[in-house]
Amino acid sequence: MNEDILTSWFAAQSKEDARRFPIGIGDDMAQVRVSPSDSVLITTDMLLDGTHFDLSSCTVEQAGYKAMAASLSDCAAMATVPVCAVCAVGLPLDFDAKKIKALHGGLLRAGRLFNCELIGGDITKWRQAAQRLAICVTMLSVPSGHHPPVRRSGAQVGDYICVTGTLGGSLAGKHLTFTPRVREALAITQTARVHAMMDITDGLSTDLNRICTQSGTGAVVDAAALPVSEAAQNTADPIAAALNDGEDFELLLTLSPSEYPKLAALKEVAIHRIGTITAESGMKLRLSDGSTIPLLAKGFDHL
Repeated sequence: MNEDILTSWFAAQSKEDARRFPIGIGDDMAQVRVSPSDSVLITTDMLLDGTHFDLSSCTVEQAGYKAMAASLSDCAAMATVPVCAVCAVGLPLDFDAKKIKALHGGLLRAGRLFNCELIGGDITKWRQAAQRLAICVTMLSVPSGHHPPVRRSGAQVGDYICVTGTLGGSLAGKHLTFTPRVREALAITQTARVHAMMDITDGLSTDLNRICTQSGTGAVVDAAALPVSEAAQNTADPIAAALNDGEDFELLLTLSPSEYPKLAALKEVAIHRIGTITAESGMKLRLSDGSTIPLLAKGFDHL
């Protein structure tokens, strides 16, 4: 199974009314119109011990923080404003009240960075000792008011491809400590007209491929322009780490060359131009000698 192929199949089975659901399957959040003039956006994320975090090397509080922060990052991906969240958990047999309170504390710590309160949820416990912690956060947000929710499908030929922050090596610790780029996304969309955006969770190569696929475009990425993190620089192949590691939780966006200079004035975050959207399908990586090679989507696949 391939996650993107299966997601496309889900979308093909959907009979959603675009008037009620302006954004459906395939973006970071779905949009629901609740009145002629109002809408909410919704996302849900399931994190598993042993896949998205490891309680043998992190705390329960850190796991709770990451679970809430990952959903907040979906709000950043579309430049929407977080409102509230609910959380359902499947607890291991050895979870006591102290651990549950620590998990709750991590959820609250992330949410309250953005005035996003945890308002409910569900608790259940596994009946077999081998079962591990599962955390599912569902979050609501609203449009910013200054910019429609930014989708993955809007990239245009000639757009500059940009990312925030640095990429690669997240398992060295960033995947548990990152701050979702909610404020930065709002600042970016207040400053410039962004055509497409998402957060980098499964690796730049995989997530850029999603923007290209949904936009009907291709891309050329300049290897020399990639903002490689310090952690990635310490790996055997820093460029591959920056392209494929995932869980950077940075923003990946495209915008026209005329809009790009406006971002230089932003103080909230460093923004790096790393490539260009092309008419030719497929992705390419431009090397230091000017030659190009195919850029394959080699990031994380949830299935």
